[in-house]
Amino acid sequence: MFHKLDRTLRCHHCGLAQPVPRACPDCGNLDIAGIGRGTERLEEQIALLLPGARVARIDADSTRAKGALQARLGAVHAGEVDILVGTQMIAKGHDFRRITLVAAVNPDSALFSSDFRAPERLFALLMQAAGRAGRDAQHAARSEMWIQTWHPQHPLYAALLRHDFAAFAASQLAERRMAGLPPFAHLALLRAEARSAESARGFLQAAAELAADLAGSDAVSVYPPVPASIARVADAWRMQMLIESPSRAALQRMLAAWLPQLHALRSARRAADLRILRWAVDVDPLAI
Repeated sequence: MFHKLDRTLRCHHCGLAQPVPRACPDCGNLDIAGIGRGTERLEEQIALLLPGARVARIDADSTRAKGALQARLGAVHAGEVDILVGTQMIAKGHDFRRITLVAAVNPDSALFSSDFRAPERLFALLMQAAGRAGRDAQHAARSEMWIQTWHPQHPLYAALLRHDFAAFAASQLAERRMAGLPPFAHLALLRAEARSAESARGFLQAAAELAADLAGSDAVSVYPPVPASIARVADAWRMQMLIESPSRAALQRMLAAWLPQLHALRSARRAADLRILRWAVDVDPLAI
């Protein structure tokens, strides 16, 4: 992510940072520009559009220093801030008494995520964010929430508009039943990290062969290894493999027999210098 203050590109997962190049390192093109709209850019644009407003930003970068978060929250509660820009961290658990308008900027990406739980999380987050407005009875009657979206007719937004959690939950359950997803199926995820993608994939492929032998006649499906959603963090390449069964008992039987073999497999591959860093089995994973 681009940080304008010190003109660096910084990874928010491993902390790696480097200066923004003056030209493309591959072709030498000088036409380099940032894209997207993060909290830093939103803060700048709001300050330009509303020069008289007192704008504050709360995110992981602006609150990195000791006491910074408490100082900014104190300024909000003291009425010294007119517009607060932030990430999800300001949508949960805060009691901002003077806020009358909450705006969610482009949350649509969660509607089309590879993680089937993303719409559920988005609905909960937007409900929480809406709850930041009008918490004081004096301002409740004129409180609003705005959502920037390219899909205003999406069922999630329709249910949110009506505060109809029951309808949203019913639609999600119907989709999951048709797709054979939890709670109508049971999942486990084997994750592996290695110094190379080939080593991680090789470990998972060997693990898949062991799992296929153990599954036997039980209804357990083992899917091929794929890169994790964030495939590389620092020097570690990350792969994962999904195991699925309509029967929790069948899944647990397979896992109980599989785990000792995975320990032995990792030891064997480390002895072969294939540099498997770590592996883990996540039952009922919250993120895929």
